[in-house]
Amino acid sequence: MKYFVSEDSIVRKIWGKADTVLFIFAGASAEFALNKSVDWLYFTGKIPSDPIGRLFSTVSFARNIIFSDMQQAIHTIDRMNSIHGSVEKARGSKIPAHAFRDVLFMLIHYSIASYELLERKLSTDEKEEVVNVFTRVGRRMEIEQLPTDYASWKGMYILHLSNNLERSNYTDDLYAQYKKHLGIFRYYILLNVQWMIASAKVKNLLRLKRTTFFSGVIPFYKLCKTIKLDGFLKSLLLPPAYKDEVKKMDIYPA
Repeated sequence: MKYFVSEDSIVRKIWGKADTVLFIFAGASAEFALNKSVDWLYFTGKIPSDPIGRLFSTVSFARNIIFSDMQQAIHTIDRMNSIHGSVEKARGSKIPAHAFRDVLFMLIHYSIASYELLERKLSTDEKEEVVNVFTRVGRRMEIEQLPTDYASWKGMYILHLSNNLERSNYTDDLYAQYKKHLGIFRYYILLNVQWMIASAKVKNLLRLKRTTFFSGVIPFYKLCKTIKLDGFLKSLLLPPAYKDEVKKMDIYPA
């Protein structure tokens, strides 16, 4: 059987661990909030009204691409295109091309950054594989001006950070929603995770600061994974109602 992402791909290892996926979306939630096209997220109202639910919906789409056979993966990507088309039709305008690239770029960045923070440094070939997988998704979505390799992605991502991010009223409202749905304690965790993996530009715009409490949390978490106590810590990242959803993310548990 032919898969969209090969069974031995590093992308499967990255997206097959619940903690890594949660860190990916913690980082991406920061850039989503700063994106100049974030108003599109507000058109349907789904993300501000249920940010955690939308996270798991997005994870479901990603898993159906990364862990499915070629035919199912292509069907999922085409379905995403159809959803975007419906939103564009309802609003009467096109989603900016850079908005699609921005999402791909941040998924590449946070896939690499999260895995390297929680597991190990990736080789150049592994980083190339991450870029290759998401670029193939982008080509199927008919997104233009995509990177050809890791080096070109890195240059384009730097330009994206410089040109496509700004703090707005949408940013502040989304963060208010994060706090409302997560609660103060988990919101505090979110801000610290974002500080650990976000770019300097993102941290500066959001005025993120590292707290002393979190200075040694990653080495402690890695120790907990070694002695099989990481499940409890994962449960702290999201409200109890999502406990089963988090378990489903662990295709390659520690």
